[in-house]
Amino acid sequence: DMTKTDRRTLLKLAGAAGAGVAMAGFGRAGAALAQNKDELVIAYNVNLPSWDPTVGPSAVNPTIQGFYQSVFDMFIHQNPDLSFAPGLLTEWGWNDDRSKVFMVVREGVTWHDGSPFTAEDVAWSLERAGKPETGNPIQFVWAKIGNFKVDGNRVEADVLQFEPTIFKWMAFLTGYVLPKAYYEKVGPEGFEAAPIGTGPYMVERYERNAFVRLKANPNYWDGKPAFENVTIKFVTDAASRVAEVESGNSDVTLEIPYEEYDRLVGKGFKGSCETISDIGMIFINDIDPMLDGNDRYAAAHAIDKKLLVDRLLRGYGLPLDTLETPEYAAFAPSIKVEYNPDKAKELLAASGYSPDKPVKFAIQTTRGFKPKDYEMIQAIVGMWRKVGIEAEIEVYEIAQHYELRAADKLAPAAFYNWGNAVADPTTSTGFAMFGPSPHSVWDGQDLIDKIGPLWGEPDEEKRIAGWKAVSRYIADEGLVIPLLQYAQPILHRDGIVVTPHKSGALLPHLIKRA
Repeated sequence: DMTKTDRRTLLKLAGAAGAGVAMAGFGRAGAALAQNKDELVIAYNVNLPSWDPTVGPSAVNPTIQGFYQSVFDMFIHQNPDLSFAPGLLTEWGWNDDRSKVFMVVREGVTWHDGSPFTAEDVAWSLERAGKPETGNPIQFVWAKIGNFKVDGNRVEADVLQFEPTIFKWMAFLTGYVLPKAYYEKVGPEGFEAAPIGTGPYMVERYERNAFVRLKANPNYWDGKPAFENVTIKFVTDAASRVAEVESGNSDVTLEIPYEEYDRLVGKGFKGSCETISDIGMIFINDIDPMLDGNDRYAAAHAIDKKLLVDRLLRGYGLPLDTLETPEYAAFAPSIKVEYNPDKAKELLAASGYSPDKPVKFAIQTTRGFKPKDYEMIQAIVGMWRKVGIEAEIEVYEIAQHYELRAADKLAPAAFYNWGNAVADPTTSTGFAMFGPSPHSVWDGQDLIDKIGPLWGEPDEEKRIAGWKAVSRYIADEGLVIPLLQYAQPILHRDGIVVTPHKSGALLPHLIKRA
């Protein structure tokens, strides 16, 4: 059964903006807007770098999918609990011998410019996604179906290579339907300047690094959204997001420090703080000194994850030892990486290191992108220091992380937030750890050989068991450091109801009046 992909991304992404002088003037305008009952103002934690949801590094950034899902529709929708639901496709599946896929396309839908949405748009979007020259970062999945045939509102395609998760991807990163005729007319630059979709909101105004203003789509096939106008400010600084809601300049924000969440809920603000399908993790790059297994194992065993959750995150969150959360299909609770600083010291001593003569490397992290991200890495660096690891912190923006990861130039250790709203092991452990994947930095051949056969495994039980075995190998070898499953704080004023999405996307069309 398909777990629908992410609405979560949408909202998440909307908050990233720079504060500062430019925002100060806009903030006052925002305060007036917030009083206008037909205007919803959201302070988002990330910036929106580009509008095409199917190309470039932004397309696989889970935190901005909320923007994309406001304007575009996915082939297949995902409910707030991550279950799948009809989107622009109302039916989908394989034929009996799995040599073909079929899709039935929703009728009566229009693009934001008023032109009709058709099955041709679906076939073109899938074909375009599978072409290497398009620049879709998930091209290697989309290329597994081809030879599209359109008959009325039905699309059929040949299975060129069996991909067990192909329909899950239709509800996940890059799984958006774009307008064939409009895109071919205006081209990539024109589309970037004036994007249109079939989604619940239309783009009215976009100021790079500042805000985006959306207008409700009156003809949305799933019902017109509750708010006519939505302004999403990009507020990358967490303290500024708190101030936005506390001052009344914004109605809703997310990803704020947990102590501020507790304080404001205590003052009468409303909110929720539920776990989402996001994992805080540290990538390990296969460069010195991480080629020495003792250094990797020691780094993992020296981290007290429960202490991080309890002290820094005020108990919001769940410590993890694999890249799978309890909601994921291949979660294996028996896999444990214990907190054992004495063992970490022994391992480092075997490689000639000690607290007086530490192994040294850099660790990269974001600051304010996720609650307490930087402080968490500071705490980990302190834990490492006690056992004989001296790590120097380098701060980067999340966009830099994607560029460095794609170029395989991350530091020996790099903090990241991995989103996997379809809960499949391929889209967590798989892409994060498979060497040839553009999203992985560990290139060890042993792991490549273990993961390789699982991509196209048609026996579902065997496939999931195989991924559990891979997770155990990764834990035993110390090839990544999973930290925790995040809980997402969403804070808002009284008078509105916000439905959180397990994907972490804050979706304006899921926000209603109380």
